[in-house]
Amino acid sequence: MQIHFLGVGEACDERCPNTSLHVTAGNGQRFLLDCGFTTPHLYFANYRDPDELDAVWISHFHGDHFFGMPLLLLRFWEMDRRKKLIIAGPRETREKIAAAMELAYPDFMARLRYPLDFVVIEPGHVRAIAGTSWSSAENVHSRRCLALCIDDGSHRIFYSGDGRPTRETETLARGCDLIVHEAFRLDEEVENHGSVRGCLEFADRAGVKHLALVHVQRNCRETAEKTLAGLVRDGLHVFLPGPGELFSL
Repeated sequence: MQIHFLGVGEACDERCPNTSLHVTAGNGQRFLLDCGFTTPHLYFANYRDPDELDAVWISHFHGDHFFGMPLLLLRFWEMDRRKKLIIAGPRETREKIAAAMELAYPDFMARLRYPLDFVVIEPGHVRAIAGTSWSSAENVHSRRCLALCIDDGSHRIFYSGDGRPTRETETLARGCDLIVHEAFRLDEEVENHGSVRGCLEFADRAGVKHLALVHVQRNCRETAEKTLAGLVRDGLHVFLPGPGELFSL
């Protein structure tokens, strides 16, 4: 698997784009994990083929995680995409995407020349997506948010979306090769958000090899970079990816 960190920032960070991951699975299928305000321009700056993307995952319905979808869908239409696009997420995904599209570009969703396949991935269910297995678990956030595990048969990655870990997300993450988790603060526990310290403990319990910390509060990021530089603890590789960084398993 290859993970391209298109963005790694929180909603209001003017220097780091919204957190969004482009994942290439071992079978060559390509997925976009979350699509916030800043994501479409970054995506299209890097990926020019309108049929390149196979599926999009939406973890929850805050603007920095899904308000880029109308532009993504519009640009694919403009580029004459014809290939089916899978959009996966919580049970209300179809309604939320349709509502956002109607606000942004009224009556445009019916004009798309490529099919949209909405797939609900609620906790307790495993779904087959483009030759890979996807499963979810609920974390603690101000709006309901689902963490995701993608298994391509060779590697497994965990992506938190936003929120504090739970027993359920720990179970989902256990044994993954990579955890990508939001860590809004360093040591301070914040309601509805993760922390660097909490994520380190979470990754230790889950027994993973690599931990990438994203969505760090903009005023904490410089300190977090210094704290985490080159950090390896008990076999766990911890890093703070920058925008545009690539990581391969």
